[in-house]
Amino acid sequence: MTAGQSIVLLFTLVTLFGSCMNSRKEESKQMHLKAEEILGNLNYPAISYGGYRTKTRENQPTLDQLKEDLRILHAMGIRLLRTYNVHLPHTANLLEAIKQLSQNEPSFEMYLMLGAWIDCKNAWTDQEPDHNRESKRNEIEIAKAVELALKYSEIVKIIAVGNEAMVKWAAAYYVQPSVILKWVNHLQGLKAKGKLPQDLWITSSDDFSSWGGGSDEYHVEDLNQLIRSVDFISMHTYPMHNTHYNPEFWGVLPEEGSLSKKEQVENAMLRSREFAQAQYDSVKSYMTSLGVNIPIHIGETGWASRDNHLYGREGSKAADNTRRAFIIS
Repeated sequence: MTAGQSIVLLFTLVTLFGSCMNSRKEESKQMHLKAEEILGNLNYPAISYGGYRTKTRENQPTLDQLKEDLRILHAMGIRLLRTYNVHLPHTANLLEAIKQLSQNEPSFEMYLMLGAWIDCKNAWTDQEPDHNRESKRNEIEIAKAVELALKYSEIVKIIAVGNEAMVKWAAAYYVQPSVILKWVNHLQGLKAKGKLPQDLWITSSDDFSSWGGGSDEYHVEDLNQLIRSVDFISMHTYPMHNTHYNPEFWGVLPEEGSLSKKEQVENAMLRSREFAQAQYDSVKSYMTSLGVNIPIHIGETGWASRDNHLYGREGSKAADNTRRAFIIS
């Protein structure tokens, strides 16, 4: 799943209740919180963010546009943002915008989970992707992530090596777990040498299956070593997408035919939640089978408000492309 599909991507299992926001004290931003104090904290909801105003990355958002977004997100209670890559100006400008707002507005508080994009050789070219070799650009991406993490150490709390970079259905660019392991170990090594902050957490953002929750083809020793090397697991789970690809939980069950539409929808959504929980449990089960006990956080999930293809009226009907309340029929 990518950022361009109009989906709100939350990556901690939290709800944005105002009561949680009211409980946070204004001076808390002076605490210089660590990742372990932010992730899973109800007072620090997180969201994936891209500040683009058009459909092309050639048009980078300005500093003022990023600040406008940041003020809106802050007013919503969001305190942790996730980005996907660092090779474009967007992320560096976002960090600078956060820094300036923090300096000029005493109540402003925002942190970042910095994503370093990872590709295989020949990704996004007219040549056949080589999934057993990595792109030369990966080294540049990691170096830039390190640079930004050092320059904005009070803001960057997490570096994620790759976004859905190991999952097999990412056929245009996926790499083997050995590549992610290589760069995770590199970053952990910099921490051990004092060249990165000790409380900076390192992970990879990937589909639940890539973290061992899927088929046996993912259960390789490099993945096992990766799970032992990261500070936490950032896993993605998308029940909405599975209404098309794996829809056994979706729709109206035979025994629900006499229920009202509202009850049918509520039951389908409850099964969707259970579907996501099952994927989480599958990752946890694999992790514990290795004798590892580290936190697992939801790196991506979400539900589209509308869709004109697989999930709209011509598809699973999980999203209604007319913007009316979605209907299961």
